[in-house]
Amino acid sequence: MANSARKLSSGKSLGRTLRRLVFGSGSLPWVCPSFLLFCVLLLCSFPALAQSPQPSGAPNATAQEPSPAEPLGGTISGTVGDRTGAVIPGARVKLSREDSSLSQETMSDSDGQFYFAGVAPGSFHLTITSPGFTAKTASGILHPGEDYTVPPVLLVVTTAATEVKVAMTPVEIAEAEIKDEEKQRVLGVIPNFYVTYNSAAAPLNPKQKFELAWKSTIDPINFGLTGAIAGIQQATNAFSGYGQGAQGYAKRYGASYADSAIGTFIGGAILPSVLKQDPRYFYKGTGTRRSRFFYAIATAVICKGDNGHWQANYSSMLGSLAAGGISNLYYPESDRDPTLTFENTLVGIGSNAANNLLQEFLIRKLTRNAPTYTPATSASASRP
Repeated sequence: MANSARKLSSGKSLGRTLRRLVFGSGSLPWVCPSFLLFCVLLLCSFPALAQSPQPSGAPNATAQEPSPAEPLGGTISGTVGDRTGAVIPGARVKLSREDSSLSQETMSDSDGQFYFAGVAPGSFHLTITSPGFTAKTASGILHPGEDYTVPPVLLVVTTAATEVKVAMTPVEIAEAEIKDEEKQRVLGVIPNFYVTYNSAAAPLNPKQKFELAWKSTIDPINFGLTGAIAGIQQATNAFSGYGQGAQGYAKRYGASYADSAIGTFIGGAILPSVLKQDPRYFYKGTGTRRSRFFYAIATAVICKGDNGHWQANYSSMLGSLAAGGISNLYYPESDRDPTLTFENTLVGIGSNAANNLLQEFLIRKLTRNAPTYTPATSASASRP
């Protein structure tokens, strides 16, 4: 202030001096132009003297105007629990905005409570997750300076959806099919075990082939049929070397039963196991009558292998020859003719063809408990 006053005082003094020099205190009627120019230059050389100083307390016109006050932040809190009312500590709570401008996370404490402080006002979104529970969301609008309390968040226990596929092994499928075949009986009486109505039946393992042969051999109908055959042989005096009476009948019965058992086990179990062939007749049931006729005839000399391919039925033909050769050990010497063995084998092939024709066109209709299979599927079967 002292300097400013000093400048102001000297300025005024100089001004009075110049006035006296220009106008004078005397009676000078004119001013010299050169002296006037000198005065103008002198004033221009002292701009500080020609300007009025500004007080130090004057406001600065270039100062920035103060920015408007920012909105007050608020808080968001809540509690995480389950449907039973128990709190869930350690739940992860994520706070986010629709414009992704804010993303915060916290964990619920031992009382299941969570808390966010200094949250800018506006709409918000919460995502609450916890292991073993289904995630849940909550949303709301926070006003400036508000303490927002979220309604209790109740999580639901996650339902574990486990898909279990139970697949039967080929052996188990074949065993199930055998159980079905052992119930097949013509007119509900005569066993019809060696026929499968499933074109894609699972192959039998050796144990199952022997199981089927055993069931067929000890079936009560087999004993009754053997007795009838022995009676007819005795009535016609076949195999006369056995004689008559009870002893002759017993010999005929034993020989007939031995033929059946040996033929069944050799041709239906032993050789099929060794040669890996299926001893069963595979019912066709579809196609024209002509195709089914030739199929039934052909399967007297061909069969399915365990690999699913058709091949010569060595099991049946060699089994018939083997059974005929063994029968020479217990038939009367007069009836032991090697040529008869080959003849019986050929007769057996013909009888198999005839039996297959009956299976294809008639016996299926007369067989009770015959299962119905879905085409080309061995795992699904339903009984009518």
